Amino acid sequence: MTTDDVRLLFEFDRWANHGMLQLVEPLTAEQFTRDLGGSYHSVRDVLCHIVGGKWSWLTYWNEPSPSDPILDEIFARSAARFAATSFPTLAAVRATWIEVEKEQIEFVNRATDEHLRRKLPVRHTSISLAHLMQHVVNHSTYHRGQVAMMLRQLGATAEGTDFCEFFLATSKRS
Repeated sequence: MTTDDVRLLFEFDRWANHGMLQLVEPLTAEQFTRDLGGSYHSVRDVLCHIVGGKWSWLTYWNEPSPSDPILDEIFARSAARFAATSFPTLAAVRATWIEVEKEQIEFVNRATDEHLRRKLPVRHTSISLAHLMQHVVNHSTYHRGQVAMMLRQLGATAEGTDFCEFFLATSKRS
């Protein structure tokens, strides 16, 4: 995987996430926080999980001496920092999302092919930075699917945010 591949994946991820956030915007406060019985109970909870994951991995990638204990500590900090109850509104989620996304864009733009080949310790093995970055995009895709299902449960609109949809939507702008 090259830097061009990674940049494209993260451009797709931003496009899909922004579309999803726009679809969530019309929800009432009650709908936004309603327990719908999923692994992450509400739309808000899923959004907090997605942005928390983005922050966690980005923080780990920036660690000068990454290790399993440091990764565990980052995930513990993330659980506290991105607790859904700390985000009563979509505006609160979006403000944090923009902040994390800005840092993520800076990281992606600084990445080199050599950086992408770097192996990082993860749960008693090592994984290349490129594959971890691919995981973050895949993680968002998975959870956007959960948000789409929740939107349908709430009687709201849900639209496709697949990689192919990204190409179709962005090719119309060219």
